[in-house]
Amino acid sequence: MTARSRRLRTTTATRLVASAAAAVLLATGCATTTTDPATAPGGSDPSGSGATVQPDGSEDTAAAVDPDEPLGWGPTVGELEDARELVATYSSEQLAGQVIVGRYAGTDPEVPAQLVRDLHLAGVCVTADNVLDEAQVLATTAAVSEAVAESGRDFPAVIGVDEEGGTVAHLRGVATTFPAFAAAGSAIDNAGRRGRVAVKQAAYATGMELRALGFTWVYAPVADVTIGAADVTIGSRSPSTDPDLAGAAVKQAVTGYDRSGTVSTTKHFPGHGGATADSHLTLPVLTETMAELEARDLPPFEKAIEAGAPSVMIGHLDVQALAPGTPSSIAPETYAYLREELGFGGVAITDSLGMGAVAGIPALAVKALEAGADLLLMPADTRRTHATVTAALEDGTLDRARVEEAAARVVALQRWQARIAAERPVGEDVEEQAAAASAALSAAAYGS
Repeated sequence: MTARSRRLRTTTATRLVASAAAAVLLATGCATTTTDPATAPGGSDPSGSGATVQPDGSEDTAAAVDPDEPLGWGPTVGELEDARELVATYSSEQLAGQVIVGRYAGTDPEVPAQLVRDLHLAGVCVTADNVLDEAQVLATTAAVSEAVAESGRDFPAVIGVDEEGGTVAHLRGVATTFPAFAAAGSAIDNAGRRGRVAVKQAAYATGMELRALGFTWVYAPVADVTIGAADVTIGSRSPSTDPDLAGAAVKQAVTGYDRSGTVSTTKHFPGHGGATADSHLTLPVLTETMAELEARDLPPFEKAIEAGAPSVMIGHLDVQALAPGTPSSIAPETYAYLREELGFGGVAITDSLGMGAVAGIPALAVKALEAGADLLLMPADTRRTHATVTAALEDGTLDRARVEEAAARVVALQRWQARIAAERPVGEDVEEQAAAASAALSAAAYGS
């Protein structure tokens, strides 16, 4: 048995304990709570506020709902209610940490672990600059997981990575190489049902392999519809130039990731594929009308939400039809559209807050939370951002109820992740399964 296989068994046992602890908490929770857009008998609650919306528009917060009823984005009603009760007890420092996924430098596993301990972070993002080899990656994810457990949290850390396939694969040399996501659209176009199965299996295998390495999140799939050569950022990361094909690919990928027990992140809402500038460097401007966006950019996100997307990443874009002159990641209109028009109830995570598109914006993290973000990804300075959010909570600049809403979604989603992972242990042949899935996707897209 390899060291990796031994760690798999240890990790699975740990998560079973965490899942059992969550179940105990759930059993003592309130059985009369509220529901989700997918289950509300009278209407929808896209904000995730928890109220059952009646036909007349009023909210009935006393409606009895089965706590085991699943929400449309993963967790159960009971898991979300329990999470709300938990974060209500958090100090300002703990609450601020629970909505931040930190950035760190270097390859020493103790560095991100100490950051999590000091700041009560939800977790960290691992980039290529943080990776040496498999043993070092395993040590890093284990150290971060242990830091979260030491804090008394009975749910996993958010440990995410950009592992889309193709050019964006931060675990190159450690995890299996998959083709760029453009292969997903090609596979469905060329091979029909066989292609859809290949896309779903590729996502499932990726998710299982990431879990074997200690990750809980993947920042994929890309739902952006590329416009071709003028698209300088997304390109082959996009599943297609065709919104229908892109939507079909994203739907299968989200389903595969969900089945693997890895939290997927559909990105970059409301669509980066039509941008002719790179948001890593500057703020792209999208001049399309709302009708044009709804015809080209938004359908894949709708398909992802229909498939049960647990998380959606908000891009840094100046979308003239929604909030002209304001980056979409800090524009309330962006989050309102996502929740009210598309019915998304899950975790809205920003794109990296260290990108050029949002550089220099004062109180950037506070603005993102006020707008509707639930998780702040990779601030340029994690410690400073934590201090800023904490101070804003303390002096009332930032509404505590808004941040509790955000943190509760994150906690509930992590409890879902632990539960699904415990139900679906990773097999010792995970690498072989991933290699076979990669080959099958390439064959459906480009070959025999």
